[in-house]
Amino acid sequence: MEPLGRPIAERCLMPERWLSVDEIAAHLGVNPDTIYKWIIRKGMPAHKLGRLWKFMASEVDDWVRTGKAGQNEHHE
Repeated sequence: MEPLGRPIAERCLMPERWLSVDEIAAHLGVNPDTIYKWIIRKGMPAHKLGRLWKFMASEVDDWVRTGKAGQNEHHE
């Protein structure tokens, strides 16, 4: 058993859950206001559900790893 109470294999089969602005900010160690700026200015991967922004940590981690977080502006 893992410290989290479930075997690794079981945790790997669980779908990734959506994170809030506060949760993704904590994940990245930044202020939530920075997240809103990054969505607009840097094309941070985010999904809008009504008035709320939701994130997949795996998408955001890939965005950071590929260097897109370091770009000055979002270009489509």
